[in-house]
Amino acid sequence: MSSERELLERVYDRFNARDIDRILALMHRDIMWANGMEGGHVHGQEGVRSYWTRQWTMIDPHVEPTGFSIGADGEVVVEVHQTVRDLGGKLLSDKMVGHVFRIENGLIKRFDISLP
Repeated sequence: MSSERELLERVYDRFNARDIDRILALMHRDIMWANGMEGGHVHGQEGVRSYWTRQWTMIDPHVEPTGFSIGADGEVVVEVHQTVRDLGGKLLSDKMVGHVFRIENGLIKRFDISLP
């Protein structure tokens, strides 16, 4: 799991830095990514780019992984401390969430959100 963990640690670091291009390079081109704001999933790298670009015009999310494990089907489960602020810095949410990643051939193929 060390290679998956290193991959995901880079993703979280680059997400917090708002470095979309470096993250997209770590995703399968046909990725399915959970839409935490509106529900459902966005599809493909450009879908993720559009979703994050829109999200960051409304809120300022920050995610810090606190634990990694492997699920029953081989997915990587990450326990995450998530804070969300408005664009003025006011705290809107501070909670623990679960992130579930399916990784194929070194690229993220699917991302889902669950409760830890």
